[in-house]
Amino acid sequence: MEEHTVKILEIEELTHDVRRIVTEKPENYTFNPGQATEVAINRPGMVEERRPFTFTSLNDQDNLEFIIKVYHTEGVTDVIGELQVGDQLLIHDVWGAIQYKGPGYFLAGGAGITPFIAILRQLNKEGNLDGNKLFFSNKTHKDIILEDELKEILNGNAEFLLSREKSDKYHSGHIDREFLQKHVEDFNSYFYICGTSEMTNQLIDTLKDMGVKEEQLVYEQ
Repeated sequence: MEEHTVKILEIEELTHDVRRIVTEKPENYTFNPGQATEVAINRPGMVEERRPFTFTSLNDQDNLEFIIKVYHTEGVTDVIGELQVGDQLLIHDVWGAIQYKGPGYFLAGGAGITPFIAILRQLNKEGNLDGNKLFFSNKTHKDIILEDELKEILNGNAEFLLSREKSDKYHSGHIDREFLQKHVEDFNSYFYICGTSEMTNQLIDTLKDMGVKEEQLVYEQ
């Protein structure tokens, strides 16, 4: 397995528990929007503790960007919440099944938005966002990652749902059968799905029951 040591160049707190981390980019290191790598922290006792994180930067940019949710339990993501500029990460091979295949619906839950960020940014850069729509579910409005950017680039084609908070500005509830029946205009489109394994499996089952074919579903398998 290839391994690269990269220095952290920038850290930004996006929400109360999500960090944007920008690192150096190894020479000739390439990936497709939506793909990921395994990341470890370059500290004694942690170099073998690898976790998968998605690139949110674009392939033609000089640096790498990761948007990472920090879970305050013992482990890698907890330590990531303590990292500072100048600390080092270890990154490995590129992998991932979530890649853009054509216009459709992006169904994301919480940190599951991360594979879609680079895809949507790339489509926006190319002027190819027409026909795509985002449904993004979170617990509260404070949990929404990059809300302003997503609204701007999708230009009205982003719908936000809150499961634990009532607000006139957002939909209430989850991305379920009722929501899909109301908001999906074309069930012959692609459906890109990323969230918890429970959310992903439920949406796959629901969409198939609604007539969507397996080849229209794009998710990490």
